[in-house]
Amino acid sequence: MREVSELDGVGPQVASRLKALGIIREVDLLLHRPLRYEDRTRIVAMNRVRPETRVQVEGRVMHQEIVQRRRRMLLVTLADDAGQITLRFFRFYPSQLRMFRVGNHLRCFGDVRFGPQGFEMAHPQCQVLGTGEPPPLPKHLTAIYPVTQGLAQATLAKIIDGAVERLLSGIIELPDPLDGTIDPGLVEAVRQVHRPGPDADLDALIDGHHPAVQRLASEELLAHHLALTRLNRARARQKAHPLEPDQALDAKLLDVVGFEPTGAQRRVIAEIAADLNTSRPMRRLLQGDVGSGKTLVAAVALLAAAASGRQAAIVAPTEILAEQHYNTLSQWFAPLGIEPVWLAGKVKGKARREALERLAGDAAVAIGTHALFQHGVEFRDLALIVVDEQHRFGVHQRLALAAKGSEGERSPHQLVMTATPIPRTLAMTAYAGLEVSVIDELPPGRKPVTTVALSQGRREEIIDRLRRALAEGRQAYWVCPLIEESEVLEAQAAESTAEELSAALPEFTVGLIHGRMKPADKQQVMDDFSAGRIELLVATTVIEVGVDVPNASLMMIENAERLGLSQLHQLRGRVGRGSAQAACVLIYKPPLGETAQKRLEVMRETTDGFVIAEKDLELRGPGEVLGTRQTGMMRFRIADLARDAELLEPVKGLADSLDTAGADIVIERWLGDAEQFVDV
Repeated sequence: MREVSELDGVGPQVASRLKALGIIREVDLLLHRPLRYEDRTRIVAMNRVRPETRVQVEGRVMHQEIVQRRRRMLLVTLADDAGQITLRFFRFYPSQLRMFRVGNHLRCFGDVRFGPQGFEMAHPQCQVLGTGEPPPLPKHLTAIYPVTQGLAQATLAKIIDGAVERLLSGIIELPDPLDGTIDPGLVEAVRQVHRPGPDADLDALIDGHHPAVQRLASEELLAHHLALTRLNRARARQKAHPLEPDQALDAKLLDVVGFEPTGAQRRVIAEIAADLNTSRPMRRLLQGDVGSGKTLVAAVALLAAAASGRQAAIVAPTEILAEQHYNTLSQWFAPLGIEPVWLAGKVKGKARREALERLAGDAAVAIGTHALFQHGVEFRDLALIVVDEQHRFGVHQRLALAAKGSEGERSPHQLVMTATPIPRTLAMTAYAGLEVSVIDELPPGRKPVTTVALSQGRREEIIDRLRRALAEGRQAYWVCPLIEESEVLEAQAAESTAEELSAALPEFTVGLIHGRMKPADKQQVMDDFSAGRIELLVATTVIEVGVDVPNASLMMIENAERLGLSQLHQLRGRVGRGSAQAACVLIYKPPLGETAQKRLEVMRETTDGFVIAEKDLELRGPGEVLGTRQTGMMRFRIADLARDAELLEPVKGLADSLDTAGADIVIERWLGDAEQFVDV
C-alpha cells in the first residue's frame, strides 16, 4: 500500500498536514470517517426553502450592495423563477464582488435562516455557472471530513475521493479476511461511508449505527484485540528495573506541596509503588476526575525513578498542558535538588541541544509533548513513562516512547493517566493488560460547580451576569466549540465572539486563544490570564484539558448542545479550582434534540465524572467516553467504545476465526506495521 506522499497532487506540505490527521498511507484515506454529509444532489426552489435547513439553490444575481451596520457587510439578492433569497457576507474580497455581479448565474449551498429581509444564507459556498450547460449534480451525498490547520476541506475531500475511485475501479486492493463472515463486505462498507446515496439513513451514518460503519468498527476493534493479545503475550516475558520509593524524599515532596494527600491519593500511590518495586513492567491506568490530584500521584512515581538513579518521562498531548506540568513539577522538585528537562516542538537551537545532552546524561526527569517520541531523542536509562490524557496519543507514538527505554526483553514501567472517567467494563476492554487505579475523591474544600442551561435568546442576560461576576474581581472563560470541520472557521467564530464581548464589556480586558495561534502567543495569553491581567478569556476547546487558574470561577460554553458529556465535563472542570463558588452556564441553541436535552440535564444534575461517564455510555451520543472526535487525536478512527460495546464479544469470535496471515492483514490495515505486534 502506497504512502500518501507518493500520490499525484500530494506534495510535502499536504503530506505533513495529512500526517497530523493520522493519514500516512493510501488506506488511511479510506478509513478517515466523515463528520457529516451534505445533500448537493438536488436544487431546492427558493419558495421551498425553510429556516434551519442546509440546502442548495440556483439563481441569478439581481442586486448587490455593501452596507454599514454595526459592521461592514455585503448583501446579495439571488432569485430563481419561484422566489428570492439574500446572501449575507461579513467578510468579503474584491474577487467576491466580481462573482456576485448582477446577472451572474450562481449555484449556492448553505444554511438557511429567516432574516430582516426574508430567507437568507450567511457565507454560503457559491460557484458561477456561466452561460453553458450547468455542471451535473452529484449522484451521492457529499462527505464532510475532519480537517486540520492548513488543510482545506476541498483539498482533503478531493484526495479521499480519488482513493475511493481507485478502490471501486480495482486499482486499490483491500484484502478482506472476514469476507463472508460479516456484512456488508469491506469495499462496499467503505463506499457507503464515503459515497452514501441520496436516500441513505444519514442519522445512522453520523451516529455510527449504520451497517457500513458497524462493519468497519468491528474490524477496527478486532485489530486492537489482536494487537493487544499479541502485546500481552510479549509483555509477560518482559522485565523492568525495580524502582524503590524513597520515603524521606516523598515526605520532603509533601512538605513542599503543602497539602495532605486524600485517602484515595494515598491508596493509588501505594498501588503504583508496589508495581514499580518489581521486575515486571508496570502497566497501570490511572483514572481521576478533573482536579482530583493525579499530578501529585505522578510526581511520587517520578521520584521513585529518580531515587533509584534512573530516568522518568511525563508526556502530555498539548504544549499548554505539558508546560503546566513542567511549571508545577519544577516548583515541587527544585527543593529536592531535581531539575526536570523540558522538551517540546517549540524548543529549538541551543536550548534543544542542551535538553538532548541532559536526557542522554544526568537528567532524572523529562517533561514534554510528543517531541519526546521523536527520532534523535535518546535517554540514558528511561525506566518509567507517564502519559497524560493517554487516549490522545496513537499506538505508534506510545510504542515509540516505550522503545526508548527498551533493551532486549527489558521494558520501562508505564503509567497512563486520564481525566476522562471510563466505565470500568470499558476500561478493562480498551486497556486490556493494564491494571486500573481510580482516584474517586476530590481534595477537601472543593465546592461542586453550579450548572445551568440557558437558551441563546437570553444572551444579554448572560452577558449581564458575566459583567457582575467580573466586577466582583472574578475571572471567566467563554468557550466557542468547533462549529464546523475547519479550525479556520472555529477561530473566526472565537474572534467574532471576542469582538462582541469586548464591545459589550469595555471596562474589562478580554483575551482570545484558539488553535491557529502560535504556541508562544497562546502561552502569553494563558500567562496573562493566570496573572489576572485578562479578566475574560474567549477560547476554543484548546483549554479543555490542563488549564488551571484558581481565580477563574465562571465558565460559559456556547453551543453546548454540540458537545458530548465527557467534553462538557472536562470544560466545566476548568473552574471550581479555587475557594469561590463556581458556576457553569451551558448556552444552547433551540430547539434541542432528545439526546442533547438529556446531556444538558445530566450536566445540571451531577458533577461526578464517573456518573457522567456511565450516562455517556447509556446515551451513546456523539460525545465519546474515550475522547473527542473534534480533536482529530482519537484512539479509534471509526469505532467508539461507548457506542459499540455490544460488538466487543462478537469480535473475540472473529479473532478465533482468523489465521496468522489474516490477523496480520487486519492489524496492518488499522494500526500500521504488524511487526510491532508480533508474538516475540
